[in-house]
Amino acid sequence: MSISSSPKTVLITGAAGGIGRATVHLFADCKWQVIGVDRAAFGPGFPESGLFIQSDISEPASLETIFQQAKTFSGRLDGLVNNAALQISKSLLETSVAEWDAVMASNLRSVFLSAKLAYPLFKAAGGGAIVNVSSVHAVQTSANIAAYAASKGGLLALTRAMAIEFAGDNIRVNAILPGAVDTPMLRAGLNREHVKGHDIHARLENLAGKTVNGRVGKPEEIAHAIYFLADETQSSFMTGQALIVDGGATARLSTE
Repeated sequence: MSISSSPKTVLITGAAGGIGRATVHLFADCKWQVIGVDRAAFGPGFPESGLFIQSDISEPASLETIFQQAKTFSGRLDGLVNNAALQISKSLLETSVAEWDAVMASNLRSVFLSAKLAYPLFKAAGGGAIVNVSSVHAVQTSANIAAYAASKGGLLALTRAMAIEFAGDNIRVNAILPGAVDTPMLRAGLNREHVKGHDIHARLENLAGKTVNGRVGKPEEIAHAIYFLADETQSSFMTGQALIVDGGATARLSTE
């Protein structure tokens, strides 16, 4: 954990969900000042010293308001975790233009705009770190999730571009690619047509069998990987990289 005269500040989107909620609590436990953003209410338990903003990051005007509130609250930003995501579980042919655009606005455009809006706050802090939560679907995917996979692949490319452009300002940018993690989004995704036919527990067990270590991940495990990428004392020489945290699922040949 970094030690400084004043607490560092991190803004985390998708803060009320499984990975987001675990990330909020971890940064708070590590004495960071946390700004959380989600379209859903966080409910009890948000850090008392932090700021929760209920808003939709897919709307450009809402993002401008969010970062204005962040500036008023802290005046600086040391970390930005772009975790919010929308997943449409439909085949490519069934996905409408409106659904495609909604996924891209939430998962990709919001990161582009957040980077621009966060930049002055990072400059005020003398630099910082951006962690983009992509997905293993950026590199290997499955049926009925095309829009989500495309957005996460785009996010991986955007991470590299941001890392190059921001390096001179001491702003590191990395992506984390989680595999199967037991979150509400994963459980909803298991209702996709090609995996129906069993109860949720059987589907989770089947998914666990696809990993090398025989289980799905926990949100807290992803949170620790995010913190590693955000903390300059642990990952100061990393930028433009993609950290896969998937229980070894992508290490195994699909033909085995």
